[in-house]
Amino acid sequence: MFFPYVYLAYLYFVLRLIVPLPLHRYTRIGLGLALLLICQHHMIQRWVFGTMFSPEIPRIFIILLGWLYCSFLLALLLQLLADLALLAAWALRRGRAVDARLTLRLRYAVLAAGTLLSAVGVGQAIGVPEVRRVELAIRDLPPALDGFRMVQLTDLHISRLMHGDWVREVVERSNALRPDLVVITGDLIDGSPQARAGDVRPLADLAARHGVIASLGNHEYYFGAERWTGVFEGLGMRVLVNRHATVDHDGGRLTIAGVTDRVAPRFGMEGPDTRRALEGAAPDAPVVLLSHQPIGVAANAEAGIDVQLSGHTHGGMIRGVDQVVKRANGGYVSGSYRVGGMVLYVSNGTGLWNGFPIRLGVPAEITEFVLKRAG
Repeated sequence: MFFPYVYLAYLYFVLRLIVPLPLHRYTRIGLGLALLLICQHHMIQRWVFGTMFSPEIPRIFIILLGWLYCSFLLALLLQLLADLALLAAWALRRGRAVDARLTLRLRYAVLAAGTLLSAVGVGQAIGVPEVRRVELAIRDLPPALDGFRMVQLTDLHISRLMHGDWVREVVERSNALRPDLVVITGDLIDGSPQARAGDVRPLADLAARHGVIASLGNHEYYFGAERWTGVFEGLGMRVLVNRHATVDHDGGRLTIAGVTDRVAPRFGMEGPDTRRALEGAAPDAPVVLLSHQPIGVAANAEAGIDVQLSGHTHGGMIRGVDQVVKRANGGYVSGSYRVGGMVLYVSNGTGLWNGFPIRLGVPAEITEFVLKRAG
């Protein structure tokens, strides 16, 4: 995966931030070894637990590791920016070196800023998200569906980090909106059904007039999609695997379709198939597609989808870094996009993966949609 790149980043960090510090040699060696363990803790978790996605360790240690790892990455980024500034200063001074005391103070500032920003970001990441209200204008929306309220949850990543108490607060905040329908667009969990049995139980209390409909994300496949589908259905959800459901609301019909995740074929399962999901759907009913990743967007618009709801990107997690995440996801990272006659909405996510638990300028969300007839 990304581990070789982490080694390169580690070497740069050590050479630019640790080696020049005016500390005893053995102290610097100790810092270097500690940093090596921090930046490779995902690989260590894979060796110990068999997966880096669900380390079954106390929550406080997950938070601590997340803070240290994110501190490393933020300090690395800040040092890169500082080095560019120093290079520019060197060029402007026509080859004269910048004062050594200034560069040393800059290194201390980089380390301090990285650790502080990481603490703020981790704190923001693990809180219960606020509600984000979005109006969806849909062409030919039946009058009975005008004002229909739908709540989207996605990327909860229920784990030792996003644990049962957090899930319960998310459920309570969602229920307080009194939605007509709750939809969940994948990556509900990290871990096996046995490990997460207590943590997912509050999901059974999600309440909406037309129930809860879910699609699967890539993390469900990592931990056994078929087993988790059974668990979710036992919690009262309708799980759509390249299928659709019809919601009849006061005489107005709405089609909710759900597709599998693009990683499904790696596990011997059917990949996302929008056309199959729509087989037999009422031709006059607006269609909302649940697709964990914002993929197949243009084709889905051409297939007559009115709204595609996705997640997966976590909104990029850090303002600025979101532009990199955007390029890795077809140009979609957060919020609403118009694609032909279709609206794509990419949620920032309700939770996030415990391996990179940080949010800076990209808040998590419980999304409340209100359907409106397009003028």
